[in-house]
Amino acid sequence: MPALQPVRGTTDQLGDSRARHNHVVTTAQQIALRYGYEDMATPIFEFTDVFSKPLGASSDVVTKETYSFEDRGGSSLTLRPEGTAGCMRAVISNGLTQSLPLRWFYHGPMFRYERPQKGRMRQFHQIGAELIGVAGASADAEIIGLGAQILDGLGVLEDTSLHLNSLGDSQSRAQYKSALMAYLADYEDQLSDDSKRRLTTNPLRILDSKDATDRQIVADAPSLSDALTDEAKRHFEQVTDLLDRAGIAWQFDPLLVRGLDYYAHTAFEFITDKLGAQGTVLGGGRYDGLSEMLGGPALPAVGFAAGIERLALLASPPDMPADKIAIFAADAEAAAGCFAIAHELRGAGLPVVMMHSGNMKKNMKSADRLKCRFSIIAGSDELVRNQVAVRNMADSTQRDIDCDQLIAYLRAELGLPAS
Repeated sequence: MPALQPVRGTTDQLGDSRARHNHVVTTAQQIALRYGYEDMATPIFEFTDVFSKPLGASSDVVTKETYSFEDRGGSSLTLRPEGTAGCMRAVISNGLTQSLPLRWFYHGPMFRYERPQKGRMRQFHQIGAELIGVAGASADAEIIGLGAQILDGLGVLEDTSLHLNSLGDSQSRAQYKSALMAYLADYEDQLSDDSKRRLTTNPLRILDSKDATDRQIVADAPSLSDALTDEAKRHFEQVTDLLDRAGIAWQFDPLLVRGLDYYAHTAFEFITDKLGAQGTVLGGGRYDGLSEMLGGPALPAVGFAAGIERLALLASPPDMPADKIAIFAADAEAAAGCFAIAHELRGAGLPVVMMHSGNMKKNMKSADRLKCRFSIIAGSDELVRNQVAVRNMADSTQRDIDCDQLIAYLRAELGLPAS
C-alpha cells in the first residue's frame, strides 16, 4: 500500500509555508482596511448556477475544471472556482442593492481541476477585493491602487508590471467581436483546436491563447481600442489619468481581454517574469453585467483577485516573532510546579511553550529551533526557594528570578507594558 499522501493538487501548510500564507493575508487585510474595505466571507460551495450562469455552462471552467456534485437533496453544488460570483450573489441574497457602495475584502480557498504547477494548485487560495455600486473611472483606479499597495506592502511591486486594457462597453464589444470573427475566419484552418471551438462561442478568448501559431495570427488582428465608443474611450482615459496622477506606472496591453460578456471597460493584470509562463499575480477589472446574469438588478462593480500561493513565492519571508518563552523542568519533581508556572504566564498574555520531556541539552536545542527568546528552567530546589532560572537565548546569560516577580521581569525584557 502506498504511503498516505494529500490528494494531487493539494498540499499541507506547515511551518514556513503557513507563516508566508498568513503574512500575505494579514498584509492585504491591513492595507484593504486603510481603503475602507470590510472583511467578509462567502460559503466554500454554492449552487452550481451561481458559476454556470455567468461563466457559461459550456465554458472550460464549468465543463472541465469545477468540482461539482449533487447533494443528498438532489441539488447541484459546486466548490467555488473563484470569489467574485459568490460576492455578487451575497449582495443579491442579503438585499444589499440599496446599501451601496459596498467595499469588500475576502480571502479563502478556491478549487479548480487543472494541471498542478508552480504556485498553482487544485485547491488554491486567493485574496480579493470588490467595489460594488460605483460606475465611475475613479472606482477602477481605486481598486488598481489597492492592488498596487498590497503588492508594495509585500515587497513585490517592483517585480511586476501593470498591464491595462479597455474592453469597452457593450456596443464596443459587439462591434469588435464582428470584426475579430471576420478576421479570424480567414485563418480558421490554422487555429488550435481550442481556438477553433472558441471562434463561434467566445472569440475574444483567442486573443489570450498560449498556442504559438494562435499568437502569430492574433498579432495582426484588429485592435479592440479601434472599436471603442467615445464614452468608452473617455472612461479609459480617466482611469489612466488617475493612475498617472497617483504615480502608478502602467503599460497598454491590447491582448489583455476577458472573454465573458459581463466584463466591461477596464481590465488589468500585474504580471511578473519570476514565476514561469503563468506570470499574472493579481488581476481584475470591471464586471457591470454580473448582477443581472445572477437575477439581480444592474449594478456597476469592479474588483480583483490574487493567488496567495503565488504571492507567497514572490514575497520576502515575514519576520518571525522571537518573543516566545520556553519552559521546562530540570527534574521530575519540578514538573507539576513547572506546569503551574506556564499556565500562569499564559494567563498574563505571555507566549509560553512547554517542554514536556527531555534532558537539558535537548530542551535547549528545541527552544533554539523554535526561536524562543528566553528559556525558563524550573528545578525542584529552586522552586522550594520560589525561584526559577531564566536564560537569555541570544547571549546565554542566566539569572535566578523570584516566581512572584517573573511576569513583570519577562514583560519588561520583552518590551511589553506592565500588566
